[in-house]
Amino acid sequence: MILSLMNPDVNLWVILPETILAVFATVVMLYDCFAPGNRKVTGVVSIVGISLATLALIWLWFFAGVPVSAWNGMIVTDTLRFSFSISFLITAFITILVSSVWIEREDVPAGEYYSLVLFATLGMLLMASGNDLVVIFLGLETLSLASYVMVGLRKADLRSNEASIKYFVLGSFASAFLLYGIALIYGATGSTNVSEIALKVANANFPGLLFVGAAMMTVGFGFKIASVPFHIWTPDVYEGAPTPVTAFMASGSKAAAFASFSRVFIMGLPLVAGVQASELLHNSWITVVSLMAILTMTFGNVAAILQNNIKRMLAYSSIAHAGYALVGFAGAGMAKTAGERNEAIAAIAFYMLVYSITTLGAFAVINLLAQKNDRRADFEDYNGIGFESPVLSFSLAVFMLSLLGLPLTGGFIGKVLVFRSALQADTPLLTLLVVIAVINTAISAYYYLRLIVVMFFKQKTVALPLPKISSAMSAVLIFTILGVFYLGLFSDRVIRLFKEGVSVETLKVNK
Repeated sequence: MILSLMNPDVNLWVILPETILAVFATVVMLYDCFAPGNRKVTGVVSIVGISLATLALIWLWFFAGVPVSAWNGMIVTDTLRFSFSISFLITAFITILVSSVWIEREDVPAGEYYSLVLFATLGMLLMASGNDLVVIFLGLETLSLASYVMVGLRKADLRSNEASIKYFVLGSFASAFLLYGIALIYGATGSTNVSEIALKVANANFPGLLFVGAAMMTVGFGFKIASVPFHIWTPDVYEGAPTPVTAFMASGSKAAAFASFSRVFIMGLPLVAGVQASELLHNSWITVVSLMAILTMTFGNVAAILQNNIKRMLAYSSIAHAGYALVGFAGAGMAKTAGERNEAIAAIAFYMLVYSITTLGAFAVINLLAQKNDRRADFEDYNGIGFESPVLSFSLAVFMLSLLGLPLTGGFIGKVLVFRSALQADTPLLTLLVVIAVINTAISAYYYLRLIVVMFFKQKTVALPLPKISSAMSAVLIFTILGVFYLGLFSDRVIRLFKEGVSVETLKVNK
């Protein structure tokens, strides 16, 4: 410990993307204090900050030659960090563009909102790069606190206020479970470093504490990914929050939770053959995750069928997609070799990237059509708009088909990859899990295709003015549609990229 204090292993280059976002978030916040109301400047500065952070991440990924770990092993530069972090930055970039229309329509403080988006993205990056439970919790709380405020940013809207309070109260309980789980795992292993925990699982000081700590952390992460039975906040919060915030939470926040969940459980609680306590712990959390996946997929799809509000339908769809991602998560936990595990983690990251781009595109269209305070967000409001606004309706149809998993779209490849990683485990439980996932995919066709039918095959009942598509919104639609098809047609390049770089097997804790 004395050596550790004397040699903190400081490396500022390793945290360059996070530092850039923190600086730009502070600049945007301060600028808005001294020059309020200048929305374009704060929006442009936010986009510049995200772009520079993306360039810094790419530089770290390909050219920097930075150490595998720094800050005494608390920050790592591995494929999990890079593959998930690129999803976070893309999510933040698109959210800023989508929000430009909403901010002008709702007349909300732009600088405050943009700085919150940047701070939330900073929390996501810390959750992916953190190799220590304390850093992961720090990133989670940074993300959560910013999200609580963003959900209630529409102060005059009672639904937004209710959603914010619900999210804050339930999110605080989930954070308490996660923090208590961290404390118990520290008591069992004597460390909060994920790599050291993995080494000490086989001979933990108190195996019982390790079991209880893992269970409590499952509750905390289960809330953040909106899995059943920890999903109860999702429909109300997604419906009450402003549409750009809903899109940001449904994509970025969920992906960040999966990044930390994967690092802590897949890398930190591995199977040690021949050690009874380790085998029991590993089999227990694999079984729990599998059951969560089954319940999450089934409940999410069945509940989505019953919805008449599109935002609420997509909230339950988001729950179902968390279940699909958990299928790949269970497959990664059962991987027989390091190569299969890396491939399974890359599949989860790819799935979350596809889901984020598709969801952001869908919510961008919904945000444009919803009008002020999301008054037009029911299925009947979309009756007959297919030929009156072909660009928006075609775009929304593409996103629905990708969420369904139609071939040639990224959604299809994403599901194939996560299902394949589960099948490679070659166990009856995970094989059953894939069968149930395929059945649930067929069930989801009803509510995804229902929206397409409503837009193109029903008569318009209410005459509503169709919105103009701004240049920012045009850029969002072009990027997301091209992204959906690119990830569906050229997915090999992205998957190969996600598997390249520093292997998770080389993670070392600096002494």
